[in-house]
Amino acid sequence: MDIVVGTGVREDDFWGGKRLPSSPRFDLWFPSIQGDSPSGSCRSVDGLFTPRPKRPTQPVHLIGCEPAAPLLALLRRPLPQKGDPITLWRLDRHGRTMTRYRLDLHIVEARPSVLGGTLIDVTIADPGDDRPALAARTVWEIWSDGTPTLPNQWAKFDAKGRSEWLNLTHVGPYGPGGLSGGTYHLDGQHVTDRSGLVLALGEALLGPGANYGRCLDSVADHLCGGPSVVPPFTLVWHHADIARHALAGHVLHHLGGLSYFEVTVNLLREKGVDVVLR
Repeated sequence: MDIVVGTGVREDDFWGGKRLPSSPRFDLWFPSIQGDSPSGSCRSVDGLFTPRPKRPTQPVHLIGCEPAAPLLALLRRPLPQKGDPITLWRLDRHGRTMTRYRLDLHIVEARPSVLGGTLIDVTIADPGDDRPALAARTVWEIWSDGTPTLPNQWAKFDAKGRSEWLNLTHVGPYGPGGLSGGTYHLDGQHVTDRSGLVLALGEALLGPGANYGRCLDSVADHLCGGPSVVPPFTLVWHHADIARHALAGHVLHHLGGLSYFEVTVNLLREKGVDVVLR
């Protein structure tokens, strides 16, 4: 039986040689199936060292920057300043740091800002992969006046916008021992993806602007104690069928082929949460 597997190729700058041995063997790794062991092997890989076109770059335009001394020092160096790291800080209207991104400084142009004063506008040709999504601008505007106080303000965003919203959330507000007991209500009418699930869970347990983990692993950590709500407590999940249907295709094969929704409910119950699905 011949099996053809298509996959992406990532260049490894640290691997060394670019030629195969006379009798190569290729192992196939699928961590979600076999963990730290190869899942199989094959005799050949087509196009392994074939030159590939570079992805088109998408420059980032920073308007109205107030550069600190390290950035000014970089800008005074002879061009190009290739690969120098800088950090983009997003502040709210009160000066609180909302989020930050590490960018690679491939300068195209630095010029006096259109906003005037001592500000500058900077165009970065290829900032790297750690860059805000386009949806971030609208999310940041909501957070610019401070931590949101109303629930479900994240619901109108797509997956990228919800992910950016999750980046801005914080853990709190309880002490090291956590808070147990009581009944909490999860509004599930907007839980249509993974980010929506953890955002709704965070709001149910800790209020708007808080998170109870960014993924199931960190949710499990919070359930074991720390600055959060800890079992035993009751979680009433309203409109649970919306998440059940929306996440039915998100199957976790390494956890018995259950859906993301089923794994989440099982995790909560195993840790001592009384989950009531409505």
